[in-house]
Amino acid sequence: MMKNKYAQLIILVVFSFLIVGSAAAQTTSGQSLDEVNKELSNPISSIWALQLQENSYWLNRPERNVINLQFQPVLPLAITDNWNLITRPVFQVMNSSPYVNRSGNLHRVTGFGDTILATLISPSPKLAGPWLLGAGPSFIFPTASNERLGQNKWQIGPAGVFGYLGDKWLGGVFPQQWFSVGGPGSQTISQMNIQYFFVYLPGGGWGIGTSPNILVNWYANKASNEVTFPIGLNVSKVIKIGPLPVKLQIQGQYMPVHPDVFGQNWNLQFAVTPVIPKLIKGNLFGD
Repeated sequence: MMKNKYAQLIILVVFSFLIVGSAAAQTTSGQSLDEVNKELSNPISSIWALQLQENSYWLNRPERNVINLQFQPVLPLAITDNWNLITRPVFQVMNSSPYVNRSGNLHRVTGFGDTILATLISPSPKLAGPWLLGAGPSFIFPTASNERLGQNKWQIGPAGVFGYLGDKWLGGVFPQQWFSVGGPGSQTISQMNIQYFFVYLPGGGWGIGTSPNILVNWYANKASNEVTFPIGLNVSKVIKIGPLPVKLQIQGQYMPVHPDVFGQNWNLQFAVTPVIPKLIKGNLFGD
């Protein structure tokens, strides 16, 4: 049943790429579609967007999967002509994860996960040119509906973006580090998430690249369980549905380095990202 579900999803995405994408190419130029794809691939973009992303992780031991559905709005605001405030919340609207109970039996729990909020101050291209620069605090709020779906800790730490914007490509890194500062959980937490990204834009709104997330648990019980290092390949296409551009993306990932138990081995990711009009226009503090 699960295999049929993924087969249907793959067929749906491919159908959207080929059929809807070709129809959208008749309503807008390839250059404008490429610009939208470039903006949506940029963590400190100036456009507003709402991303719905599904991740299906296959674990090494036990041989089960974790399904994670995230809602990720990107809400940049212009502070002045030279500085922007980038707000990137991540709502884990559905987590489905296996666990081992006290009797040693394998069960599954599904519900809402923890919420992440990154806020970055970024210089506009007037100051930074083609460089992608941003820094600010990042937070994790213990909003999980079940203690097995979150970490039960309030967390805070630094975040940043460093990259370069080329004519037909962009690349960079987006690291976030969190330290626990309170909450009912019994364990002290220190963890890092490093997203490295690269996208090449061949034209027509298409993009080919990678954007995996390296996970580091500094307090893992042994060194071999500290790091999850993925490699991946994604294909994206920006289309138009009515007046609004929408980015469709599929990405496959393999984790050659992962924890021994409940470690991520493979991931299949689908994302749909519609662009929305800015609700707050102009500079917050004048020209």
